This record gives sequence, C-alpha cells and structure tokens, in this order.
Amino acid sequence: MADRKAELERKKLKLEQMRKEREEKNRQRKVKEGGEEKKVAPTSSGQSQDLRAQTDELLSSLGIPPASGNDSQAVVQPVKETVGPNEGAPATSAVTTQQASRRKAKLTVTKVGETNIPPRENVTYSKETQTIVVDTTEKEGHRFGVLTYDDPRGHSDEDTDSIDVHPAPTHHKMPHVENVHPTLTQEDIQKQEEKPSAPATKDSPVTMVKKVIELSEEEKKQIMMTEEFQTFFNKTTRVVERALDEEIDIFVDYAGGESEDMESDLRAGERLKLQRNFFDERWSKHRTVTSLDWSKQHPELLVASYNANEDSPNDPDGVTLIWNSKFKKTTPEYVFHCQSPVMSSCFAEFHPNLVVGGTYSGQIVLWDNRVNKRTPIQRTPLSAAAHTHPVYCINVVGTQNAHNLISVSTDGKMCSWSLDMLSQPQDSMELQHKQSKAVAVTCFSFLSGDVNNFVVGSEDCTVYTACRHGGKTGISEAFEGHMGPITGIDCHNVPGQIDFSPYFLTSSFDWTLKLWSIKDQKFLHSFEDNSDYVYDVQWSPIHPALFASVDGDGRLDLWNLNNETEVPTASVVAEGGVALNHCRWHGSGSSIAVGDDVGRIHIYDVAENTANPKMDEWSRFVRTLQELKQQAVEREEESSLGSVSMTSPLR
Repeated sequence: MADRKAELERKKLKLEQMRKEREEKNRQRKVKEGGEEKKVAPTSSGQSQDLRAQTDELLSSLGIPPASGNDSQAVVQPVKETVGPNEGAPATSAVTTQQASRRKAKLTVTKVGETNIPPRENVTYSKETQTIVVDTTEKEGHRFGVLTYDDPRGHSDEDTDSIDVHPAPTHHKMPHVENVHPTLTQEDIQKQEEKPSAPATKDSPVTMVKKVIELSEEEKKQIMMTEEFQTFFNKTTRVVERALDEEIDIFVDYAGGESEDMESDLRAGERLKLQRNFFDERWSKHRTVTSLDWSKQHPELLVASYNANEDSPNDPDGVTLIWNSKFKKTTPEYVFHCQSPVMSSCFAEFHPNLVVGGTYSGQIVLWDNRVNKRTPIQRTPLSAAAHTHPVYCINVVGTQNAHNLISVSTDGKMCSWSLDMLSQPQDSMELQHKQSKAVAVTCFSFLSGDVNNFVVGSEDCTVYTACRHGGKTGISEAFEGHMGPITGIDCHNVPGQIDFSPYFLTSSFDWTLKLWSIKDQKFLHSFEDNSDYVYDVQWSPIHPALFASVDGDGRLDLWNLNNETEVPTASVVAEGGVALNHCRWHGSGSSIAVGDDVGRIHIYDVAENTANPKMDEWSRFVRTLQELKQQAVEREEESSLGSVSMTSPLR
C-alpha cells in the first residue's frame, strides 16, 4: 500500500510539472502575439472544452484536484490575423498544428501490489490408502506445494510497466495446489552429482537410493541383546516356521470321485490313525513326558511337562513345552524350564497366557508367555506352609470370577492357591483316612461340575473320596480293589441327557482298569486285557461310553462300553518299543495325545464313527451300567460263597 501511495505522489508531481510547462509555453506565446486575442471557430472551442473536461475527470479519478478556475477556464485560442486571399492557407495549417500538439495523453496505472504465500508442506487426508501416491517432488519423505489462484484477467508478473485503474478482482474460484521442487542445499547438489545418471523415461518410476549403514559387531550384539529385538525375533521366527512347514495341496478335488469314496471307506476302518509326532532334539530328548493338557482358550495348543535329562546335567532339570497342532512346524511354540523336574502341568483355564507347573521339589511355578523369559515369573516358597514333597496333581477349578489352583503332593497335603499370589496358600489341609498316616496321593479328579468333592488315587492301592469344605472335610470313604499303586483317575464329565457324574475310572500297576461309582465301594467292572502297567486313563469328552488308556507296552486302547466290555474297541501300538505313560483327549473328542518315556508325543486321530456318539448312546450306556452292576453283585456272591467254602471244616 505504501508503494502505491508513493507512486501516486510521483504521478501528481509529474502532472503538476507538465501543467506548469504548458502554462509557461502559453504565456510566452501570448507575449509573442502581443496580447491579441483571436477568436477561434465554435467547433474548435468545443473540442478544447471537451479536452479540458476529460483531463480534469482523469485527474479526479486519481485523487488529484483539478487546476484553479482561471487556468481551467483559460482557453488557448489561435491567433486570427487579417490576411488577404493569398494568406488563408498558412493560417489554417497553424491552427491544425496547435490542435495536434494538445492531443489527449494516455495515462495508465501500474500494478504494484502482489501477494506471495511461501511454500509449505502439503498435508492431505484421505479415507483410502495414503501410500499409493507417487510424487516426483519428494525429498526425504516431504512434499511441498504452493497455493495459487486462477487469474481471469490474464495478468503476469511482467505487467509492471502499465497501470490498470480497475480494482483488484474478487476470487470466486477454488484455489489449487501446484507442486514445486524444494530448495536444494549444497550437500543435496553434491549427492546428486555423485549419483550415476541413468536415462530417465516418462513412465519410469523414481526410486530413492538410501545409503546402508554398516554396524560394527559390538553394535549388532547390543541390538540383539535388547528386549525389543528379542520379542520381535521370537514372534517372527514362530511365524516363519509355520509358513515353511505348511504343505498345501493345490490339486484338491472338491467335486469328489470314486477314488475318494474308496479312501473314505479305508479310513473308516482305521479307528486310530497317527497324525503327527512332537519331539525336540534340544529340549525333549532323553526325557520322560510327565503330564499333558490341552488349552481351552486356544484348542490347538498342547502343554507337556518333562522330567530331568540324566545325559545332560548342565541343562535345566524341569522343562515345559507348548506345542501347536494347528501348524506343521516341528519346534515348540514356547519353551519354559525351571531347576526342578516338572511332574505336572496345566493351562490356567481363565488366564490363557499362564501355565502352571508342579515340581518334584514341591514348588508350584507359574510361567507367562507374554514375558520374554523362560524361567517362572512366580513360585511358591519351600516351607512347611506349602508343599515339601513332589506335586503330581494340579488343576484350576471354579468360575471366571471365583477360581483357585488346587495342588496335592505325595505327603497328603492339599493346598488352594490364588494365581495372583503364590507366596502362601489360601487354604490347606491334610488328607488322612481315619486318623492314620497321610495318604500318598498320586492322582486326583474333581466330579463333573463340582469344585468341592473329588476322588484321589494313592500309592497304597486305594481310592479315596474327599471334600474340601463342609462338615466332613478331608478323606471320607475308601475304595479297595486294586493290587498296585493307582496311576490314573478320571471322573465322568460328558454332558448329556443323563447324569453319569458319580462314575469314575482308575488305572493301576496291577495291569487293570476299573470302573467305580462313588455310591458303591466295590468296583463295577475290571478291564483286564493289558499285559503291562496301565499308566493312565481318561473318558472321552463327547461320548458317554468311550474312554482311552495307555500302558507300558506302548498300547493305546479305546474302550466303547456300549459295544464291548471285555476287549478294547480299537488299539494301536506306538513305534519304537516305547512305554506310553499319559493320554489326553482333545476337547473336540476327535483326537487324542499320548506321551512316552523318551520325550515323544503322539497325536492320533479317532475315526468319526468311533468318536462321535449316536443319539441312543446315553440310554444304551444306562443299560450297560445295569448289566455291569448285576455282574458285580453276582461276582460278590461268588466270592463270598468261595470264602465260606474255604473256611468250612472238612468232613
């Protein structure tokens, strides 16, 4: 604005000077003419008046006051002399020359005002992906833009020598952004000169070449030791292993055919089929599988505990591995260990990230897969308030809002823990029968849907029922029938039309399996088809009459009591002459995991016609149990008659 005012002042001075010069010329001309006033023609006088009026109007539009009244009214009239006929022509030419010298001067206003917006980063937001746009004016990840307006009058920066008296136009159009190259520093220019110039084409993309920084060995080790790198490395290695071990059959024919029908018939005959093995040379070799448990939150995860490896004294004594059955990777998903052999383990049912383990030293340990460490994050103290003998039994019972970890050791002590605090048990009691010595518990199982009543197996060949709370806490009844230590026990927990929760199964070193009811202290039936120690037994989670057992000969047996009670429905022997010591059904009931004495886990698929129950399985199982009870009564009568005959005197 100041520049415009200065320019107007200069124009005013220039016009004032021109007016003074013109007045001086008129005065000199009047002196020469001797002061005579000549009268010009009416048409010439009218033109002079019009010229003066236009000049005053132009000056008024520029803000310049017009000349004084005398000057504005003064009209220069051409000199009219008395001439003869021959002198008329020269007089007319003089008037024409004087009018030509007073022609209108074209005055224009020079455009001096201009608004510039400095370049700034252009930030745009879009609901679509913002990384697709490729811009050739990028520099170190930044883009620059200049905001300009369309000029309808077509002015350019070169129109500074002319003056446009019209006011500045009002912009009614939307602005648009034009990309401009950022200012290059001296270093950028040098880098561009150092780069080899490649012939650029119109469609060739512009690639930014970044210099790779070489790290020293010490810097690499420092990065590898950081917690962020360890967490990243552990996650990515698991993902890469899954991807590398997957085998996808691209020739699957979903339409089916005769060959597939034949294969399905063959598969129907295979009631137990080996699906895969879990084994790790580093962590499970020369170790015995001591427990198995499937995760309820992530059904594909299986946790297994192992005892010490005598061939490697420098390795941790206790190892717990989490295997993933969903992918074909051959390495464990997680590796945990501690300084005492792990005798039992399980997933914390309401805490999917926690794994609980019972050790040979009596400690309860807790691992968390969210923590980037393999050692326990919590452990119970080695004191008289907790366990001091091996813990073979642990389980989480209760509901989401009220649950506890229950553990039982071989000294007969039962403890109830909170997973949030393992420094001391919330409750504990001694399991003793009729004030005798403590019961050496080897296994236990809670009744279906019950967190108070449970059954335990012991080393003294006896099964006991017990209660946590109420007037009769501790051991209540004893069930005798086995001739060897109890190795496994499991209560019936299949939901259905009829409640079979009072029934439970036991396995023993006496080569037998036995079916019991908590309402009767005598076993209902004894399964005596094995020829070695029977190490474990478990009911199917979906079939009311189906259960599995494993023995020292490496046999996995499936028993369907609705079909046969004397021999198993299906059997398979593990390769390698190993002894199978633990079995756990998958929650779906379609597969079963078994562990052996060399650290290997075998996953078997169960045929659908064997695993899935029919609608009448519950009613058929009721009839089967009635038959078994009748046989048990007859057996008891025969045994009583036999004992009487043996004690009667001879005649």
